[in-house]
Amino acid sequence: MPDNWRSVEIKHLRALGAIADTGTFWAASEQLNSSLSTVSDHITALEALVGERLIERSRGRRTVELTEAGRVLLGHAEAIESRLRAAEADFHAYAAGQSGSLRIGIYQSVANKVLPEVMRRFKERWPAVDVRVTEAAHDRELVDAVERGELDLSFAIQPIPDGPFEVRELMQDPYVLVTGAGSALTRRRPSAGDLAGLPMVGYQHGTNQDHAEEFLLGQGVRPRVVFRSNDNGTVQAMVGAGLGFALAPLLAVDENDPKVRLLQLVESVPPRVLVVVWHRDRYRPPAAAAFVETAIAVASEIESAHSVFLARSLRSLQRPGLQTRARSRRPRRPASRPT
Repeated sequence: MPDNWRSVEIKHLRALGAIADTGTFWAASEQLNSSLSTVSDHITALEALVGERLIERSRGRRTVELTEAGRVLLGHAEAIESRLRAAEADFHAYAAGQSGSLRIGIYQSVANKVLPEVMRRFKERWPAVDVRVTEAAHDRELVDAVERGELDLSFAIQPIPDGPFEVRELMQDPYVLVTGAGSALTRRRPSAGDLAGLPMVGYQHGTNQDHAEEFLLGQGVRPRVVFRSNDNGTVQAMVGAGLGFALAPLLAVDENDPKVRLLQLVESVPPRVLVVVWHRDRYRPPAAAAFVETAIAVASEIESAHSVFLARSLRSLQRPGLQTRARSRRPRRPASRPT
């Protein structure tokens, strides 16, 4: 294999990526805003430099596809392109200084309960920074955007995939059992076994969304899911309407909804661990560091408030039980005999 790797240029790799995306040389040339002959020359030069055939060309077929060698090289090409975009983002951030922009990734429960207070405090200290927020249904999309340099930092949930990331823990988010206000489950502290056979309102499948159902399976309880949604409000509304129970992170629940009750299972459900993530190798402006510290402070306060709420809910659930046991210990009067 010729040792010409130092002569490989980004234009060669972009041509390979465009062909992989579009399936034809012609469409790749349109995507790159280049001529067909230029794209063809880039691929020919790349194949000569690496010493392998990268594109499968078959007569009579309009589309082409990458060879196995081409697919191997494509994975590295995408990583190189991501680093180049990250470098470009670094220079924009460096040039902007304290009056530039900050691009933040969020997901639903953080957007509702954490972000508003973080934004309020951050804007008081950094009023000239333009904060741009991107929301996604799954935090994995946001983490990928951080790697590509499209976001400066993002909220996410552990575990974080391998990559060039720096991670700071924000808080632990406990799971609670959400039931209708009139459910029989509210009469005492339930266990996982009490949920066997009951209808469940679940979340759409995903790395983190499956956590509650995996916990129940580990307890020998097979959930009977009757409805799924990734909208926290919809899940809670369905529970309030009597469709079933939900096992949800407390951060995703409205504690003041009178139509539902929030309970803690006897078994300990492992909490979600919320973190903030940024690119380890990128320049991080002072505003980004300040945003992270602000988020940590707000999350710590919310975590403390959650602990107080859960302790209070346990005490309120235990009091009726104590009264019931006390009544059961009272001696019964002997029945009067007929005279």
